[in-house]
Amino acid sequence: MQNQANRLQEIVGNSSSANKNKNTKFIAITSGKGGVGKSTISANMANILAENGYRVALFDADIGLANLDVILNVRIDKNMLHVLKGECSLSDIIVQVKKNLILIPGESGDEILKYSEQFLYERFFQETSALDDLDFVIIDTGAGIGDHIQLFLEAADEVIVVTVPDPAAITDAYATIKITSKSQPNIHMILNMTKNEREAQLIFDKINKVAMANIGGGLKLNLIGKLPEDKIIAKSVKQRTLFTNDAPNSQASMDMKKIVNNLVYKLERKVLKSGMDRSFGGFFKRLIEQF
Repeated sequence: MQNQANRLQEIVGNSSSANKNKNTKFIAITSGKGGVGKSTISANMANILAENGYRVALFDADIGLANLDVILNVRIDKNMLHVLKGECSLSDIIVQVKKNLILIPGESGDEILKYSEQFLYERFFQETSALDDLDFVIIDTGAGIGDHIQLFLEAADEVIVVTVPDPAAITDAYATIKITSKSQPNIHMILNMTKNEREAQLIFDKINKVAMANIGGGLKLNLIGKLPEDKIIAKSVKQRTLFTNDAPNSQASMDMKKIVNNLVYKLERKVLKSGMDRSFGGFFKRLIEQF
């Protein structure tokens, strides 16, 4: 067990005593509809954070369509389900993408939260201590308003809803906001595949107006940025690369950096819930307790 923990620690990086406060921030990225670029945004957001020196994990929680390994062009043989079934250790599934960035593969199915064998969970939680020095965990959830998706959104510190200038996608994004607002009063939005800043702002204003009129209850929506409809992004997806690496000075990459800056700025000024276990293991415990 100790050898496995040491191996994982080497992957993530050495912890200092200052990191033992377990102050990881959990960011869930979701959408009402598939095909709006949610996973591409998750991967590039994590990449920008890692480039800026933050220790980041991408957790592929898109149950049914886990695909971050494809986007990142890495090979995975096992995932979180294999860990929870006791078939391998957590360190066996962690993929080092680059310096400061790791991938934690999810499960392409609906069983990831069904395992409750006490011994296996205890072992799993011991192993997660090697992830205590992470600054961010970016959780790429599935699309829609399914119960398992809501579990991840409820357990996260911040929720980001991604949508595009399409009536069906906007309607589904609103449905996601409405359901999620019951547990998360502050919700961020990213408008993807937009023509310009004005279009993104107009769409957001319409969603916000409807939400304030029909949801209320202290809900606060926040537009943290937009991304253009750009051939650079489409090309990177086909080539299984990250557009923030391929074209760091492009409009798309500049917009992605603005989104990350806006998010970090807001997080630095937010008082996180006190008394909460802010480790990866603590996050997973919250998931299991809700299931």
